[in-house]
Amino acid sequence: MTGLFALLDDVAAMVKLAASSLDDIAAGAGRASVKAAGVVVDDAAVTPRYVQGLKPQRELSIIARIAKGSLRNKLLVILPIALLLSQFAPFLLTPILMVGGTYLCFEGAEKLWEKFSGHEEKAQESGERSPEDAAAHEKQVVAAATRTDFILSAEIMVIALNEVADQGLVSRAVILVVVAVLITALVYGAVALIVKMDDAGLALAKRPGRAIAGLGRGLVAAMPIVLAVLSWVGMIAMLWVGGHILLVGADELGLHAPYGWVHHLEVVVHDATGGFGVILGWITNTFFSAVLGVLVGAVVVTVVHLVGALRARRAGVGTCDARVH
Repeated sequence: MTGLFALLDDVAAMVKLAASSLDDIAAGAGRASVKAAGVVVDDAAVTPRYVQGLKPQRELSIIARIAKGSLRNKLLVILPIALLLSQFAPFLLTPILMVGGTYLCFEGAEKLWEKFSGHEEKAQESGERSPEDAAAHEKQVVAAATRTDFILSAEIMVIALNEVADQGLVSRAVILVVVAVLITALVYGAVALIVKMDDAGLALAKRPGRAIAGLGRGLVAAMPIVLAVLSWVGMIAMLWVGGHILLVGADELGLHAPYGWVHHLEVVVHDATGGFGVILGWITNTFFSAVLGVLVGAVVVTVVHLVGALRARRAGVGTCDARVH
């Protein structure tokens, strides 16, 4: 009987340990997900443009394919690499984060330049395509969206990993799997709702009843506004998140002045504005992070455009030479 009670005590201890571990994992996943929220907003804001111009009946199928690609990116590629780096070369995580942050600044600044220069990409009309052409086009759309998602997913996973770096290897792995599944479901569930909003509006507009039909028409009318707002939100999120990553990363690598200055301003605003201090302090930090994102992104955009122009000029010169000969 004594042995039975001892066994029960051991089982109870194991249950408590497992419950504690689950609590730690849940808390860690929650912290990591919140920390990556800026990039998540960006991911959800960027993706709907990929299905614009496609046939409505294909939108959900394509979103599902992009979501599968995103989950594959996170679980089969990014997660193993991130865990290996965190275990054997943790000093590389901050530079990798900063490279990704620079890319986000570039993407945000590029979109800003497109909006104000009049070179913004327009959604292509689907038109009539043969089944083979339609399948090839959808494949291109999914590939392009998955490539963009890879960068954003890498940022999400590394930010999440950085937040739970004090956990054991197994806990880190489980937390990152939870974050990957949770965020992918959240992002692409939101994207699916956004892109089908006009279809839902059309269906409601045909229903009897003035109130329901009016709601449907309102949803249809609101869709272009929602997409326009999302475009701006995604762009601002890229600049803010990218700039903040660079600020914090530079501080961790020993360049303390930029982050120290912004943090000092955040504290001053927080202390001077009473009950609104938390919100206004956060806005201050976010504003200067976005300013840094614009500056860094503008430099990268300029370099990329100059390199592209030089390559185009060389290609043109090479073509002329070939014609002469």
